[in-house]
Amino acid sequence: FHLPLRGGIHPTITSSIEEKPSFTSRRKVVPHFADLSHRSTSLVLGSSTPKSPSSAICTSNDELHDLLINLRESNQYFRLYGVDMLASCEYMPQELFECYSETCEIYPVDDEEIPQEIQIADAALSDFKLDSWARWDMPADDYYDTSDFPEGFTGYDGSEIWRFMHERIAFPSPEKDDWRYDFNKAISGIHSMISAQIILGIEEKIEMNEEFEENCKWRDPIEEYKRRLSSVGETPEALENFYYTYSLIVSALVSVKDYLIEDCGNSDELMTLLDSPLFVADKMSTGDGLTSISHISSNLAQKASNDSKALWEAKMRSRDMLRLMNCVQCNKCKLHGKISFLGLATVFRIILGQVEGVSEDGSINSDDFTNIRRVEFAALVTLLNKFTSAHKLCQRMEELV
Repeated sequence: FHLPLRGGIHPTITSSIEEKPSFTSRRKVVPHFADLSHRSTSLVLGSSTPKSPSSAICTSNDELHDLLINLRESNQYFRLYGVDMLASCEYMPQELFECYSETCEIYPVDDEEIPQEIQIADAALSDFKLDSWARWDMPADDYYDTSDFPEGFTGYDGSEIWRFMHERIAFPSPEKDDWRYDFNKAISGIHSMISAQIILGIEEKIEMNEEFEENCKWRDPIEEYKRRLSSVGETPEALENFYYTYSLIVSALVSVKDYLIEDCGNSDELMTLLDSPLFVADKMSTGDGLTSISHISSNLAQKASNDSKALWEAKMRSRDMLRLMNCVQCNKCKLHGKISFLGLATVFRIILGQVEGVSEDGSINSDDFTNIRRVEFAALVTLLNKFTSAHKLCQRMEELV
């Protein structure tokens, strides 16, 4: 399956929110949900080469990854999600497809394992808001623990989902100096991250000596990396977009870390994470020293502030990209897709929400971060964890290709 690139984003399509198409390539294969193609971003992260990512991210990633693992292992706040796995697809007609592989299945935790404070917090902040950045599922009896069902390779083909994301939800062909272009770029960064997670899953399957499905096309992790993420693959900007989105996530978390501490509690693991260099000092410049991580988010906010009355377009798309995950027909892929896009919606809320209320006199009626829900904080931290593990894969693969 081949998709034309649009606005410098991903056009690759894949499965478990697994394969992806590149927004800049003319042809893309349709494999996993992640392969759907980073269609919405052909952006430049301060450097024109994917091998010049943020030096701060490269330097801090491994430590950050370990800190996030420790935090999530020690605190169910960041692992438990009440999800409606039976929600229907509202965006396209679908033939019912059952993923019969065990790799697709997930099961809710026992009721007694769900802390009451989490259930109370989720129920208390479930009020409907018409103009919200995201609509998470209403509190339900079924909670899923992401540590029980981590992301992995399922073989599910989600190309149809990615195609819809990049062609129908992402902004159509925005100019490079438009904030809509950066919005698309962030979606493409999620696509890159998911592609990396798929490749990690392929590696794990090989290491465990597990057999692939007979009709599975994606079996070679190095070849999949070249195709999905390398500068000579289907999406040459894949890594640039990856680092762009990574930077936005870090900036968003820095902006709300005091609110997160207040909501979650100042556990040793959380405080150690938030005291790490990446979250404390504004010394986070890219490999060429062109742009700091904080400048990436402030640049997006600045461009959006010049067009703040049009941010309803971003909110509408932010809600739709999350609800589109109900169309994914692999339960594990659906769970992780919903968490990832809720995390991205939270990033947009934090960065763009601060400028959406700019009035004609220049005053700002910024978003009230005290109303960020427990599940949004959890998704934001979980998304960052996904990016740190994906980064480890990308660094290793760059040495091989």
